[in-house]
Amino acid sequence: MKGSLPAFISASLIFLSLTSIAQEKKEEPKFGISFSGFVKTDIFYDTRQTVNIREGHFLLYPDNISTDADGKDVNDKSTFNILSIQTRLRGTITGPEAFGAKTSGVLEADFFGNAGSGLDDVNGFRLRHAFVKLNWKTTELLVGQYWHPMFIAESFPGTISFNTGAPFQPFSRNPQIRFSKTVGGLKLIACVFAQRDFTSIGPEYVFANNVYASATNSCSNVLRNACIPNAHFQLQYSPTTTEHFFGIGVDYKTLMPELYTVNNAKNKKFESSEEVGSVSGIAFAKLKLKPVTVKLEGVYAQNATDLVMIGGYAVSQVNDTATGAKEFTNLNTGSLWLDVNTHGKKVQFGLFAGYTKNMGSAETVKTSAFYARGSNIDHVYRLAPRVVFTSGKLDIAFELEHTVAAYGKISTNTKAELADIKSVANTRGLLAFTYKF
Repeated sequence: MKGSLPAFISASLIFLSLTSIAQEKKEEPKFGISFSGFVKTDIFYDTRQTVNIREGHFLLYPDNISTDADGKDVNDKSTFNILSIQTRLRGTITGPEAFGAKTSGVLEADFFGNAGSGLDDVNGFRLRHAFVKLNWKTTELLVGQYWHPMFIAESFPGTISFNTGAPFQPFSRNPQIRFSKTVGGLKLIACVFAQRDFTSIGPEYVFANNVYASATNSCSNVLRNACIPNAHFQLQYSPTTTEHFFGIGVDYKTLMPELYTVNNAKNKKFESSEEVGSVSGIAFAKLKLKPVTVKLEGVYAQNATDLVMIGGYAVSQVNDTATGAKEFTNLNTGSLWLDVNTHGKKVQFGLFAGYTKNMGSAETVKTSAFYARGSNIDHVYRLAPRVVFTSGKLDIAFELEHTVAAYGKISTNTKAELADIKSVANTRGLLAFTYKF
């Protein structure tokens, strides 16, 4: 009995020491990765042919009237599809501190593919987000691929459609360096970034049979060759007494559309360093009320092709036909959208409404060279009511998306103004099943 007492005390001390060590280890930041995401299938029917991305999945607006030899509109045909390519996997990474800051990272991908209109990358696993964050007490540094700062992650449309309100809502993900500073309810964001999956458009020349033929090129070269990253500054405000959210931002982008020009005979090329700079602005608000959440946003955008909005730029004039030297001008876009959503736990109702307007160019366009999306569109509007039924981790949702696009003909020697405007409409019925994990 006397010998067992010291042994008991020793064992107790060892146990207490191990418990203390275990508690200390628990307090250390865990290093690892946790996975989340969802499996989603979209079933959709359109009353008309549409301008879209990825097999109709990412709907923009109805396609223009295109008549056959008998004067019939060949685009006045319905279409139907079922896709599961939006299915997503997200890895949230945690780790120890670095430089006195809490560290975290995100790696997110889905099966949307990377090919444009082709089907060579069907169900391709593609990168969405990949970034690391350093968080100090009031400062945050994000480095990697994340939402464009004009896509407000804290306040975006709650649509069932994967377009998330495009082309009314800026939609883009970009490799970036983002710095945020918080003071009370204010947050200042400064960001510089490049283009990767969502790019601007520029001219491209292909030399064949001793002649340069021009084509439209969609790639990140036009931003890279300017050697100036896209820059954005934003101010956000969240009152401490409510869950409301407000903000404004300004964006500046410089493109060098071409490295060389081609003479009138199209058999010689000449070095070019002509650039086009564009300024865009955004204002947004989210009101968290007891029965509903209301989100509003207004955008003025120059050269907005990379934001999946209508707009871009044009060749305003050719200064020298002997060298093909030219000047560029921005095409301007205005956009407004509203989203309302109820707060039910089992059933939620929502409504999205958007309007975007082609505001033409600042300078007279004396050529027919446009590098833009929807330069022949005067305006687009959309109404999209929705209902979501939730049970556990499963959502079953239905959305009726009615979109109208007004097409016209670009008048020559004007500020990209349109004439003979005619509207076409498409109504999409979308049924979606989403299982979250």
